Amino acid sequence: MKLEILTQKPDFFQEEWPGHYNIFHWFEFVCGIPHPLFMLTTYKDNGQPNACLHSWSSFSGDGGGFYAVMPGLLQRSHTYQNILRTKEFCVNFLCSDYLEMCQKTITNNDAETDEFAAGGFTLETSKTINAPRIKESFLSLECSLELEKDLSQQGIAALIIGKVCAIALDKSFTGNAFKRYGQDGFMFNIHQPKNPLNAEGELSGIGVIDVIKKY
Repeated sequence: MKLEILTQKPDFFQEEWPGHYNIFHWFEFVCGIPHPLFMLTTYKDNGQPNACLHSWSSFSGDGGGFYAVMPGLLQRSHTYQNILRTKEFCVNFLCSDYLEMCQKTITNNDAETDEFAAGGFTLETSKTINAPRIKESFLSLECSLELEKDLSQQGIAALIIGKVCAIALDKSFTGNAFKRYGQDGFMFNIHQPKNPLNAEGELSGIGVIDVIKKY
């Protein structure tokens, strides 16, 4: 037996802060689907490096190219504006040891702020684009903008698709490919999963992958 859930939000799903269910659809908390966490890096129009903790994305492609497909990027953010202006950005994956450093860029994000310095990250020059890479990242994807679209037409968040132009991978991850999963690899955003019957549950979590079978 399955619980059937339609688009009308129940009254017991109350906002925890103003705009909670405008920025995030309430279905997200019912589903509790994990997504990789990463840092998006760009340059601001004043030349300062910008860093944005992001999730809600996938990475795929075909013979014509490999793409970063990223919905949920707030249109009011520096990162969104920088990507539209420069048509370039970098996706940087870090392990959970760096989570607190990533979070510092959320509270230190003024226009004049060097957000690499605010987070304690080392700036590394990209090979194919004019966007900074995070040296501490074990995997970085240099991307050029392919598509931007407001999926909901509400002027809140946008879908950004970038074509990957180059990859930088820490050499220590080349010998054992499965090292990228676990404590030293990708961290996953488990965003406030809630009980759909009463909306209980309010904390987000960070997860890693436990490889239980190879095929």
